[in-house]
Amino acid sequence: MKKNLVLIGAALTLSSCSLMGPATTDVTVIGLNDFHGNLEPTTFAGVMIPDPKDPTKQVRLTTGGIEVIGGYLTQERAKNPNLSFVGAGDLIGASPVTSSLLRDEPSIIALSKLGMKTSSLGNHEFDQGLKELLRMQNGGCDSNDMSKACKFQNPYPGASFKYLAANVVDKTTGQPVFPPYLIERVGGAKIAYVGAVTKTTPTIVSPDGVATLNFLDEAVSINKYVPELKAQGVDAIIVLIHEGGFSKDGFDKPACGNLTGPIADIVNKLDPAVNAVISGHTHQGYNCMVGSKVVIQGDFYGHLLQRLDMTIDRRNHKVLNIRAANVVMDTRSTPKNPDMTAIVTKAKALTDAVKQTPIGTIASSAILRTQNAAGESPLGDVIADSQLAATADKGAVIAFMNPGGIRADLTASAAGNTVTFGDAYAVQPFGNTLVVMDLTGAQIKTLLEEQFDNPSASQSRMLQVSKGFSYSYDSTAAAGSRVDAASIKLNGVAIDPAKTYRVVVNSFLATGGDNFVVLKSGTNVLQLPNVVDVEAFSAYLKANAGLAGGSADRYTKTK
Repeated sequence: MKKNLVLIGAALTLSSCSLMGPATTDVTVIGLNDFHGNLEPTTFAGVMIPDPKDPTKQVRLTTGGIEVIGGYLTQERAKNPNLSFVGAGDLIGASPVTSSLLRDEPSIIALSKLGMKTSSLGNHEFDQGLKELLRMQNGGCDSNDMSKACKFQNPYPGASFKYLAANVVDKTTGQPVFPPYLIERVGGAKIAYVGAVTKTTPTIVSPDGVATLNFLDEAVSINKYVPELKAQGVDAIIVLIHEGGFSKDGFDKPACGNLTGPIADIVNKLDPAVNAVISGHTHQGYNCMVGSKVVIQGDFYGHLLQRLDMTIDRRNHKVLNIRAANVVMDTRSTPKNPDMTAIVTKAKALTDAVKQTPIGTIASSAILRTQNAAGESPLGDVIADSQLAATADKGAVIAFMNPGGIRADLTASAAGNTVTFGDAYAVQPFGNTLVVMDLTGAQIKTLLEEQFDNPSASQSRMLQVSKGFSYSYDSTAAAGSRVDAASIKLNGVAIDPAKTYRVVVNSFLATGGDNFVVLKSGTNVLQLPNVVDVEAFSAYLKANAGLAGGSADRYTKTK
């Protein structure tokens, strides 16, 4: 009897020791940011390889695409089933024809089939307004563009993953419109994801589409939910945020310590309980440390996937270590996922006829959107001219185009420098319509000054202007006095502050997008719902065979 008691005591002692010991789980988190509906691979500037046609030259590596992303996830899940796939916003919006002509439904369906668990919202998720965003989340066919909705799958099923936004609240109730966080059990570990989107969203999407929403401070909003998460016994807290920064180091250098920009400021304010930050928005590849926190971003278009390998102590609710890396989605070596191949094949079958329609020729293989020192680009000139040409019969004499709406170089994909509709659509994928209005000369001066009132120093907001309009500016002058009023001219004649001029802008700018608020004060406004920007661009290309880029000398920077 005494012997049995000793054995029981030993068993209890061993049991107590096991309760005190660690219970660890190895978890892999894979992040995708700024996918923008790029179902097919694109070239990645981060890796150069020998040109297959001429080994003495270097070309960009082709990476990304939903097929190799899917293949990589399948491969890594086989190695560690404790894998979580998440996003950091801009999964859709500003997308190529293959996705956007189908209202980005193929992209959402593909990411859902790949087991994405959750994603922060990005500013481009709001491109078509809140109602359409809710449809993308929840499904159905009640779209604001019935010509595109439910053409890929009817009815559209919605996203199986949850969009998160701790800092987006209803103006009336003050309550979050989307869940602020999601807790996922991975291999027994409780991983909390908190989502946020850049607070500058109202200035970079059409204001009308987010008029009922407030976008709050990111760090304050995230920190608000940390006590709640800790009370639920989570083992790790990862922030998914659509805001980013810049690093001097490459995407593949670990633990960089030189991250700058909005994300660095946000991370420095985050609660110490936050373990890592998966970021987006600035289309950069970096893998950095801000204080004790990993902060990572994976370029854009699925060129890179962000990877966090964590060892988690479930008993003490803490992360023992994190290894972070950006993984190149190399189409040469990464297997393809057959289910994703089926989605791409179907989407291409539904869109290729439109995408491959020839619309004109250009003088060389491409017209570039690269800006000169003043902020003007050859392609920006052409687009502004196309909008003026489309509305000259409505009295327009000046066109202004926002550079953020120019999403790619105009590249001739067909023989003989022939441009297809798909090429043009890649440049202007938003479907903005044109708006003609009257502005006084004084308001035009204000519009030009608003170019320098930029909440995002990472993005140029120098408006592209039509032929015949010119001015000069001094970037070092005081705010409100940077543009030389005497230099503002139309066809060589000085603009009269008191005179009225008929101007054309796209519908994004017309509602005060990019903080060009003076445009909301235009008069005699003529909305042209049937004149879409890309169609005006296409018509201009068709009417001007062998078109060359503009000379990019319409305005000058003196200092």
